[in-house]
Amino acid sequence: MKLLVTAVTITTALAVSPASAQKTACTSENMAKLVTSSNAMPDTPGKAAMMREIGAVNAAMAKGDMRSACKSYMRAQQMSGQKG
Repeated sequence: MKLLVTAVTITTALAVSPASAQKTACTSENMAKLVTSSNAMPDTPGKAAMMREIGAVNAAMAKGDMRSACKSYMRAQQMSGQKG
Protein backbone atom coordinates (compact mmCIF):
# COMPACT_ATOMS: atom_id res chain seq x y z
CA MET A 1 0.00 0.00 0.00
CA LYS A 2 2.84 2.42 0.86
CA LEU A 3 4.45 1.72 -2.49
CA LEU A 4 1.24 2.61 -4.31
CA VAL A 5 0.84 5.87 -2.37
CA THR A 6 4.47 6.77 -3.08
CA ALA A 7 4.07 6.05 -6.79
CA VAL A 8 0.93 8.16 -7.01
CA THR A 9 2.62 11.02 -5.14
CA ILE A 10 5.64 10.98 -7.44
CA THR A 11 3.47 10.80 -10.56
CA THR A 12 1.37 13.71 -9.36
CA ALA A 13 4.44 15.80 -8.57
CA LEU A 14 5.89 15.17 -12.02
CA ALA A 15 2.61 16.03 -13.71
CA VAL A 16 2.27 19.30 -11.81
CA SER A 17 5.88 20.47 -12.19
CA PRO A 18 6.45 23.09 -14.89
CA ALA A 19 7.76 21.84 -18.20
CA SER A 20 10.33 24.62 -18.41
CA ALA A 21 12.07 23.30 -15.31
CA GLN A 22 12.71 20.03 -17.12
CA LYS A 23 14.12 21.61 -20.30
CA THR A 24 17.39 23.10 -19.06
CA ALA A 25 20.01 21.54 -16.88
CA CYS A 26 22.36 23.50 -14.69
CA THR A 27 25.59 22.47 -16.39
CA SER A 28 28.81 24.30 -17.13
CA GLU A 29 28.07 23.96 -20.87
CA ASN A 30 24.69 25.68 -20.52
CA MET A 31 26.19 28.39 -18.31
CA ALA A 32 28.87 29.03 -20.94
CA LYS A 33 26.19 29.33 -23.62
CA LEU A 34 24.35 31.90 -21.50
CA VAL A 35 27.49 34.00 -21.00
CA THR A 36 28.29 33.81 -24.71
CA SER A 37 24.78 34.88 -25.68
CA SER A 38 24.89 37.75 -23.19
CA ASN A 39 27.88 39.23 -25.02
CA ALA A 40 25.70 39.74 -28.09
CA MET A 41 22.97 41.52 -26.13
CA PRO A 42 22.77 45.33 -26.21
CA ASP A 43 23.77 47.12 -23.01
CA THR A 44 20.49 47.58 -21.14
CA PRO A 45 19.42 47.47 -17.50
CA GLY A 46 18.14 43.93 -18.17
CA LYS A 47 21.57 42.81 -19.32
CA ALA A 48 23.16 44.40 -16.26
CA ALA A 49 20.74 42.50 -13.98
CA MET A 50 21.47 39.28 -15.84
CA MET A 51 25.22 39.83 -15.47
CA ARG A 52 24.75 40.37 -11.71
CA GLU A 53 23.00 36.98 -11.54
CA ILE A 54 25.85 35.39 -13.49
CA GLY A 55 28.21 36.95 -10.95
CA ALA A 56 26.11 35.36 -8.19
CA VAL A 57 26.45 32.02 -10.01
CA ASN A 58 30.24 32.35 -10.02
CA ALA A 59 30.35 33.37 -6.35
CA ALA A 60 28.13 30.47 -5.29
CA MET A 61 30.16 27.99 -7.33
CA ALA A 62 33.37 29.28 -5.75
CA LYS A 63 31.88 28.51 -2.34
CA GLY A 64 30.77 25.05 -3.52
CA ASP A 65 27.07 25.92 -3.21
CA MET A 66 25.68 24.42 -6.42
CA ARG A 67 22.08 24.78 -5.26
CA SER A 68 22.36 28.57 -5.06
CA ALA A 69 24.42 28.64 -8.25
CA CYS A 70 21.70 26.80 -10.14
CA LYS A 71 18.98 29.07 -8.78
CA SER A 72 20.91 32.14 -9.91
CA TYR A 73 21.60 30.51 -13.27
CA MET A 74 17.89 29.85 -13.80
CA ARG A 75 17.05 33.49 -12.94
CA ALA A 76 19.72 34.73 -15.36
CA GLN A 77 18.41 32.42 -18.04
CA GLN A 78 14.87 33.73 -17.59
CA MET A 79 16.17 37.30 -17.86
CA SER A 80 17.89 36.48 -21.15
CA GLY A 81 14.82 34.86 -22.66
CA GLN A 82 16.92 31.80 -23.53
CA LYS A 83 14.97 28.55 -23.77
CA GLY A 84 17.72 25.99 -23.52
